[in-house]
Amino acid sequence: MADSRETFNPAIAAERPVIGIRRLKEGMPTPIKTRIFTIANQKGGVGKTTSAVNIAAALAMGGLRVLVIDLDPQGNACTALGIDRNNDAGMCDVLVQERDIADVVKRVAGFPHLECAPADRALAEAEINMVGLVARESRLKLALTKFLALRESENERIDYVLIDCPPSLGLLTVNALTVAEEVLVPIQCEYYSLEGLSQLMATVSQIQQILNPTLKITTVILTMFDSRTRLANDVANTVRQYFPTELIDTPIPRAVRVSEAPSFNQTVMTYDASSVGAIAYMTVAREIARRGNPTLTSEVNSA
Repeated sequence: MADSRETFNPAIAAERPVIGIRRLKEGMPTPIKTRIFTIANQKGGVGKTTSAVNIAAALAMGGLRVLVIDLDPQGNACTALGIDRNNDAGMCDVLVQERDIADVVKRVAGFPHLECAPADRALAEAEINMVGLVARESRLKLALTKFLALRESENERIDYVLIDCPPSLGLLTVNALTVAEEVLVPIQCEYYSLEGLSQLMATVSQIQQILNPTLKITTVILTMFDSRTRLANDVANTVRQYFPTELIDTPIPRAVRVSEAPSFNQTVMTYDASSVGAIAYMTVAREIARRGNPTLTSEVNSA
């Protein structure tokens, strides 16, 4: 019971130190070029933010440089990464005022190579303010391209960019899908998630035709998986039929530690690195990295 009370005590959450951050003994392979993922699903509550921050943390623990862009006005990714977004510039300034991402990005405590471009308080109004702007669908693409080129020139190339989106098809999500080459889709293991998936596929198809022909769904993960239920297994089998190569076989279990971690301003990777949820996300992150450069060893030797 003490743990339960502690979880929801903001004062204790603010004081609890980040623990467990470490560099993995076996690092993850570096991608050939920066991989930009938009994490999207038009259904809410499927684990988009949870997946974004935990995969980002796991990749960073694997020695990779990672940037999380929080495009959800709720700012939950900032919460999980321990980023204070009060009274500071953020993504609304980038999208509306054309401020450089380099001016708003913040390093995540304890991670030498994990950064976050936060969702500031004004982001909820950004879509309204962007309606009359020039190139409104491509403003994130312009800003991120400039930022990545800057880091490249400083010999600090970003390996992965993970963009957390709101559960809706507005200008924020459209901007995220316009800049990305890859879509990562978290699917909760329940029937309604399959309906949301069909909507997302239609959206991706529209973006491909109009704004971003290189966009494609490359990664699908199952979240809140309970192997004891027939429904969860039925959903998993259905998703596997539609996405046989995109689906990562390791599902994310429904786990208390994964849900608790954000209340302590942490990812589960640091909150309890030995928990089943952390191990699952680490496995998913390693598979994503492997897919990004499966021939790294031979390339390095030949070079």
